Amino acid sequence: MRRMWKAYLQLMRPANVVTAVSDVLAGAAISTIYLEGEGLDLSVFSLAILSVSTIGLYGGGVVFNDVFDAKLDAKERPERPIPSGKVPLKHAMVFGSLLFAVGVLAAGFLTAISCAIAISITLMCLLYDKWAKHHFVAGPIVMGLCRGLNLMLGMSIFVAALPQVWMLSFIPIIYIAAITTISRGEVHGGKKIPLLFSALLYAIVIGFVTYFGVLKGGGWLGMAILIVFAAMIYTPLLKAIKTQAAGDIRKSVKYGVLALIFMNAVWVAAAGLTGLTVVVLSLFPISIWLSKMFSVT
Repeated sequence: MRRMWKAYLQLMRPANVVTAVSDVLAGAAISTIYLEGEGLDLSVFSLAILSVSTIGLYGGGVVFNDVFDAKLDAKERPERPIPSGKVPLKHAMVFGSLLFAVGVLAAGFLTAISCAIAISITLMCLLYDKWAKHHFVAGPIVMGLCRGLNLMLGMSIFVAALPQVWMLSFIPIIYIAAITTISRGEVHGGKKIPLLFSALLYAIVIGFVTYFGVLKGGGWLGMAILIVFAAMIYTPLLKAIKTQAAGDIRKSVKYGVLALIFMNAVWVAAAGLTGLTVVVLSLFPISIWLSKMFSVT
């Protein structure tokens, strides 16, 4: 029984799911930055609902990624739960569908707009899993849209803020496009030009977060976290650019995903929410712990 549940958890990529929770917390914090002085209150209940929703949506997305990749994984990643026989394909489909349902229903408890965003995330996940990930341009864009909509899901905690802040959801789109571009070489090794392009995308993301987050909200804490974030993503990437080895590329992808927690913590710190910043940062050791038990890629 324990092995069975571990296999189902592996399908969900638990370490990655934790980063998705940080997305919605960051989105909620961004809303307070741009609606400052209007008596906003981030209720624990609303944040909990958003967290449950994103866990379901992200979990469903990665489960269906393995469902659609079952034949390919049988050759390239036979250790994964479906090709190894630990989770039957039909059971994985039901599991992924249930996770999506939890994500959409939980969002519906918040607002109708939150529910609509959750449905959009579900559709983008399925589009990526089935089709887009096999295309050089569409893959990074659609995967980025999944994360961008996830940030917007957090923003929907205050519907009035969406007209002012929705465009900031393009920042994780750019960031995830960089990670997706890097990940193309995690099995057979990569090429220098795509890795250099990802380094440029990382720089653009840092610039946007600095301008719209740190400079808007101020505070040394946000800048300190931003420096840690930059070091975390560039250190493994620079090594991958040098070696172009599959192992170094997988490590760059791993830390690129986990570093999302620090990027999201910058937004929360910029909003002046010190307590919530500590909560978001505490997700990192949890994610690292989970990454040692369950694969990130």
